[in-house]
Amino acid sequence: MELVFAILPVLLLIFLMAVLKMSGDKSSVISLGVTILVALFAFSFPVKDLFYSFLYGALKAVSPILFIIVMAIFSYNVLLKTGRMEIIKEQFSSISTDKSIQVLLLTWGFGGLLEAMAGFGTAVAIPAAILISLGFKPVFSAVVSLIANSVATAFGAIGTPVLVLAKETNLDVMNLSANIVLQLSVLMFLIPLVLLFLTDPKVKSLPKNLFLAFLVGAVSLVTQYLAARYMGAESPAIIGSIASIIVIVVFGKLTSSGKNKAPVKKVHLDFRKIANAWSIYLLILVLIILTSPIFPGLRHTLSNNWVTEIVFPINGLRTVYAISWLTHAGVLLFVGTFVGGLIQGASVKDLFVVLWNTIKQLKKTFVTVICLVGLSTIMDYSGMIAVIATVLATATGALYPLFAPVIGCLGTFITGSDTSSNILFGKLQSSVAGQIHVNPDWLSAANTVGATGGKIISPQSIAIATSASNQQGQEGEILKAAIPYALAYVVITGIIVYIFS
Repeated sequence: MELVFAILPVLLLIFLMAVLKMSGDKSSVISLGVTILVALFAFSFPVKDLFYSFLYGALKAVSPILFIIVMAIFSYNVLLKTGRMEIIKEQFSSISTDKSIQVLLLTWGFGGLLEAMAGFGTAVAIPAAILISLGFKPVFSAVVSLIANSVATAFGAIGTPVLVLAKETNLDVMNLSANIVLQLSVLMFLIPLVLLFLTDPKVKSLPKNLFLAFLVGAVSLVTQYLAARYMGAESPAIIGSIASIIVIVVFGKLTSSGKNKAPVKKVHLDFRKIANAWSIYLLILVLIILTSPIFPGLRHTLSNNWVTEIVFPINGLRTVYAISWLTHAGVLLFVGTFVGGLIQGASVKDLFVVLWNTIKQLKKTFVTVICLVGLSTIMDYSGMIAVIATVLATATGALYPLFAPVIGCLGTFITGSDTSSNILFGKLQSSVAGQIHVNPDWLSAANTVGATGGKIISPQSIAIATSASNQQGQEGEILKAAIPYALAYVVITGIIVYIFS
């Protein structure tokens, strides 16, 4: 019965969103209410601990998740306000008028780079918004952005999930990183193919799509494996995304034939106009790089100044939540957007008006994300997540490697974070590996790999996608469209993990 009660909030959330097609805010409020009741009466979770668990989750929802969502959409809205989005659209169309190449470049290439540098939803929000501005349907833009934001999340935010996993399991970072790339190898070919096929499903386009997917997959696999094996967790997604962008751009230029042309407003592009149009994203990228582990001295100095620490007494322990404002991704997005907006000719008043309108635009997202992260935190501290994972590990026995990615997927589905999934289940995977005589590096890596699949259908990611595409209320439709891809993703990774374990 513990398992039944533990899994009830997850099943209820999926049922409300995917079957009843209830909006994300309503689904999350109801699911949170049920989670509270289950924690109180089925898991005897003290009211005091329940209260602080929710507060802790709500704070994690506001910072960094909601802070970053608001600033990511703010950056896009400023580009609309200044009219520079038209130049960015022209830039993408000048590379290729083939819509499938535009989608792959924006979601897998540019989105992968955003995920590698910042993470926390930027790789879903910004590509989805730009795709809509290029004329793609909102739900399609949201779904392809979610599917693309999978493989790159393993090494997202400068390798944070893998670095955390290594710390939790006391395993070597480079061995973990290399195993993760190997387990994701097949997906590096399949995900680009899926993105191309969803955009252009015509049979006559299949040879071109297969060839491009092979090129992108091959360059992603080779560059990420070499980076993981010889450099560690910080660089595979960055190097792989940059290499993919180069391949897609070159392919688009070489195959540009006038087919599949999208209506584009023709403007004269010179270097100054291009630099001005991209100033917001360039500034954001520069700020993220400067505050990343690439510059350890500067990052250490910044991360240890202007730090806010809040303590939550949960389960008899002091849980400290620290916010380092000078390296906070949301702050970096705000500064880059604000300065870039001024460069593009917006006034200070204009920028604050856009920011306020952005906040109003996302009011339902605030409810959804706060409830979801609060729900996941309560499930974690009350023991529900541990029950689900332990039962699955016990029930599968020697077949456990086949299901190891499912646990990672579950962690990300509930928490919305690959990093959080590794914190929750990294030790479990490593300890089970010892019991069934499997390499702990391999099985621990499977947690991160499964977690990348969970990102596709994580309600928090879906909330970000609906916010970016202005489709609040359509969370159920997007979840329903994304579930088959997430399931196939986890099945494929499970088979790979099992065969080579």
